[in-house]
Amino acid sequence: MPTQIDGSSINSFSQALQDHADAFLVRLDDEDIERLSNYYELLMKWNSRLHLVAPCSPVEFATRHILESLLLLRHLPRNARIADVGSGAGLPIIPCLILRDDLRATLIESSQRKAVFLNEALRGLPNPESANVIVGRFEDTVFPQSDFVSCRAIDRFQQVLPKLIDWAPPPTTFLLFAAEALKAQIEEVLSSVQAERVPGSEQRFLVLGRRTTLPPKKNRR
Repeated sequence: MPTQIDGSSINSFSQALQDHADAFLVRLDDEDIERLSNYYELLMKWNSRLHLVAPCSPVEFATRHILESLLLLRHLPRNARIADVGSGAGLPIIPCLILRDDLRATLIESSQRKAVFLNEALRGLPNPESANVIVGRFEDTVFPQSDFVSCRAIDRFQQVLPKLIDWAPPPTTFLLFAAEALKAQIEEVLSSVQAERVPGSEQRFLVLGRRTTLPPKKNRR
């Protein structure tokens, strides 16, 4: 059974969202914070069984996971369709869906057990019909009708990146969280690349790039 989480942790998480939202250029009202706190509570209940995220404090979870994920929102136009690859704990897409009920998302996750959690988390969205979960590896999945691909963490990301880019047809826009080495690789294989440093971090970026043509042959696997 999922484990319980104490109220003080939830309070610390909620307060951290309020305290740090401005640094991430995110505006949160009381309802947003309540829904994000419910998601945090659910995730923490399941985390001991599924290892969805590494152990961290409520404050770190609020900043490193939730507010960082919400950096995507200013790049997503109204009614945007997103394919979120390697969804795992639902980051970055579920926090975005909590704040924006106009978004439509397909969450792609290879772990059946984590997919069970994702489906449970989607039930708490303002619009539960706005998203669905596909269980499988992205490269074995037909690309869903999407304008954007988001991804925060995939095993062997640098090795997998060429396959991910091959998978998405032009003119898909990628929204990828990356450290310096992966950022440099993305800049080689995508066009119109922009890199935004994650607030409070010297080494993490949100990298935006567009798939307009096939990637160079040397970078394809």
